[in-house]
Amino acid sequence: MNPHVQPFFDDDSCTWTYLVRDPASAAAAVIDPVLDFDPKSGNTATRSAQKVLDAVREGGLRLEWILETHAHADHLSAGHWLRAQCPGAKLAIGEGIRHVQATFREIFNLGEHFPVDGSQFDRLLADGERFAMGGLEVEVIATPGHTNDSVSYRIGDAVFVGDTLFMPDGGSARCDFPGGSAERLYRSIQRLFGLPDDTRVFVCHDYSPGGRRPACETSVGAEREANIHVGAGRSEAEFVAMREARDATLPMPRLILPAVQVNIRAGQLPEPEDNGVRYLKLPLDRFPGVPA
Repeated sequence: MNPHVQPFFDDDSCTWTYLVRDPASAAAAVIDPVLDFDPKSGNTATRSAQKVLDAVREGGLRLEWILETHAHADHLSAGHWLRAQCPGAKLAIGEGIRHVQATFREIFNLGEHFPVDGSQFDRLLADGERFAMGGLEVEVIATPGHTNDSVSYRIGDAVFVGDTLFMPDGGSARCDFPGGSAERLYRSIQRLFGLPDDTRVFVCHDYSPGGRRPACETSVGAEREANIHVGAGRSEAEFVAMREARDATLPMPRLILPAVQVNIRAGQLPEPEDNGVRYLKLPLDRFPGVPA
């Protein structure tokens, strides 16, 4: 059986969230849910996630899994909120999150009390692990390179690749974050290219190159043949040279500082301080980066 996939697009962060359901049962999963965040005011909201939750409820679905492809740097996760709305749903991410947590605990000076064992999540997923979603099987494919914890989820004839690949005219994601590696990203992409040509590929972001409308679905065959960064048989050396040169010109993502410190907490906001207000940290002069 193959899954039914319903996409939701967040215009502010250009993020795709997916509601994936087993056509033979009410079992479902949500992949990469978005928590709305206004960096100017510091306000959060659940408008985007509520649309996904409404679709779950209107379809009479049973949300079994909330799956993160990685600890995103471009949007805050609504995983924690969505789990609270759907008792019984498990929130999962790749086991590499422990490395990401350890790195950013130091950067944000979160202290020894902040756990870096992934315990904020219900389950940490290893490469090759398989688990059930109704009558469907979810296979975990470790795809590090963009981040240490990046994974892809293969469900039937579909694979959800996070930031490992963009649409063919969008190329690939950057590799200059802590723990990133262009070499590892290339090898992760080659693993995905080993899947059947007609495997449906669902991307996490689309930035509408050339002004076209946002798109979310392509195929392994189309990516292998036409991806502008890694298709048409481009070698590892060529890809690494291109990726590293390109990354050196990119400014830091607009939401990386609030996003990462929330997402390593599985989407849970920091606890309120003694005045009842929650705070995020802003490390100064920590990332050299290219000015925006």
